[in-house]
Amino acid sequence: MSTPNKDGWSAEAYNRNASFVYSDAYTVAVLSLLDAKPGDRIMDFGCGSGELTLQIEKVVTQKDGGVIVGVDGSGNMVDKSRKNGLQKAFVSDIQDLTFPTEWDGSLSTDFDAVFSNATLHWCKRNPVGVLESVKKVLKPGGRFAAELGGFLNVVGVRSALHQALRHRGYDPVKLDPWYFPTADEYKGLLERAGFEVKEIGLHPRLTPLPGTLYDWLVTFARTSCLRDMSDEEAESIMKEVEKICEADCRGNDGKWAIMYCRLRFLAVLKSS
Repeated sequence: MSTPNKDGWSAEAYNRNASFVYSDAYTVAVLSLLDAKPGDRIMDFGCGSGELTLQIEKVVTQKDGGVIVGVDGSGNMVDKSRKNGLQKAFVSDIQDLTFPTEWDGSLSTDFDAVFSNATLHWCKRNPVGVLESVKKVLKPGGRFAAELGGFLNVVGVRSALHQALRHRGYDPVKLDPWYFPTADEYKGLLERAGFEVKEIGLHPRLTPLPGTLYDWLVTFARTSCLRDMSDEEAESIMKEVEKICEADCRGNDGKWAIMYCRLRFLAVLKSS
């Protein structure tokens, strides 16, 4: 196990341990809500290594004027997305979106849609700031289609992490990196920010893991709540969490799975 990258993410580890995040089986629903069309101008909040962004690009660029722009808080992820073929991508915290000084002004506003998958639950610091960033780039009547971890996401694993951290004298609430809202909570945020919510709901989903729970923790916990710890302490915590969760998350065949609960919605920015 290696110490996390400076920005906390490794595209290589993400692709190896969490490729299910952008798999067809788990993204068809949110892509359907987005309903991208040729000629659309769309920004992907949390483009990661670009797999879904490039899928959308194939649709929107079938007509003149169509464009897809990716933004991610991780420079490592944006670099990987560019290597994968995404031409328009930049690094920024979507909780307080800023554009590079050299950025083409035509690519910073008047978008038909903002899309986001598996990103907004990392925006614990300022979820309202995310919505202000969306408003900054959307045109009136533009749509916001997204899926994130919602209430009860990774149930059991999160509790085990809190337990292991608390036993070592840490404040697990402070270190917990996730924001998993209920549908009512997030609907309220959207409406107060000036969006009309067309559809929103929680969707439980059993998620088989490609490896062990420990591998999952290396990708998602070591890079967040455990990132400032030594390799030895982080490894001890992750092994303890895996042991606690083994009864619920490991089948008789030895394969691991986690219960995800996704919050999926479509909202439209009201005209002022």
